[in-house]
Amino acid sequence: MASALVARTFLAQRRTPSSLPPAFKAPVLASLFTKRTYSASRGSRFAAQRSCRTFHPMASAVFQTRANYTAQSASTSEPVVSVDWLHANLREPNMKVLDASWYMPDEQRNPIQEYQVAHIPGALFFDVDGISDRTSNLPHMLPSEQAFAAAVSSLGIQNKDGVVVYDGKGIFSAARVWWMFRVFGHDRVWVLDGGLPRWRASGYDVESSASSDAILKASAASEAIEKVYQGQAVGPITFETKFQPHLVWTLDQVKGNIEEKSHQHIDARSKARFEGSVPEPRKGIRSGHVPGSKCVPFAQMLDSSQTLLPPDELKKRFDEEGISLESPVVTSCGTGVTACILALGLHRLGKHDVAVYDGSWTEWGAQSDTPVNKS
Repeated sequence: MASALVARTFLAQRRTPSSLPPAFKAPVLASLFTKRTYSASRGSRFAAQRSCRTFHPMASAVFQTRANYTAQSASTSEPVVSVDWLHANLREPNMKVLDASWYMPDEQRNPIQEYQVAHIPGALFFDVDGISDRTSNLPHMLPSEQAFAAAVSSLGIQNKDGVVVYDGKGIFSAARVWWMFRVFGHDRVWVLDGGLPRWRASGYDVESSASSDAILKASAASEAIEKVYQGQAVGPITFETKFQPHLVWTLDQVKGNIEEKSHQHIDARSKARFEGSVPEPRKGIRSGHVPGSKCVPFAQMLDSSQTLLPPDELKKRFDEEGISLESPVVTSCGTGVTACILALGLHRLGKHDVAVYDGSWTEWGAQSDTPVNKS
């Protein structure tokens, strides 16, 4: 079945190059049959960027100028690593790098195609939609422990590994996968600050490959998920999960919190969606927000280069909305992706126990009996 999935990927690339952004269209066919390493510093644009490159203030203070740090020394209290740190540690034997790019449907971007055109050398593709709960009609919900363990094992990841996750926007869907690993008890996971755009702008090489072992592993991970939910046996499990229930919330918990107010509920959607002044992007979903929740749009966690803000700036964003760092927090968004960016920012501020409402507004807004406020 893996070969069939790969074949379909090849066919999709040959038939639908228009689904890629303009910058990616030219090299698509060439990338189908070759494996190359491109140096981002060769072009004049990247050369200019590299010549004036400075360490961004958002690159982790822990890793900013310590290129000789090993993967084992990375602190789990800091949720991101800089591109310079990753470049210095890329060949560490217990370092795994995941491209977890995922895009909104209206963006018309294909993450697996973009991965094949350009990715960080050695990175594996993590399918956010595929490594999910196959029993749910909601998008990319958290899979079962057994399913996650099977998928991650198929990617060749073990508990001893450090995992760095990135995406094609800077910091977006990578935060979701960072949260998933933490939910299943793996704390040695970090988001690449600024993602693939930052990596390329810093002059570091990218790799292009289509028929690589990484594509086969991505297909194997998808197959493993399917087998688990079909009750079939899967291959050897190399990753042991330790479920952390306090990091993931259900609809019933959010309902109960409206009255109990045990947690501050922060919504990562835009102000317009939160206030209900614009329709939801998904059909059949009411507009508005959960009563008692507050809005801190996920974009407020990032600077203009899509890297995580420093602690003082992050704290200011939460202070402005009356969020206390001394009280428990649960976050939500549209489908459980950008809520994890809020959790990432709060983690940098020392709050390591932030829960994410997995179903988020797509689940809440589709119910007929859930209260909705507009303002």
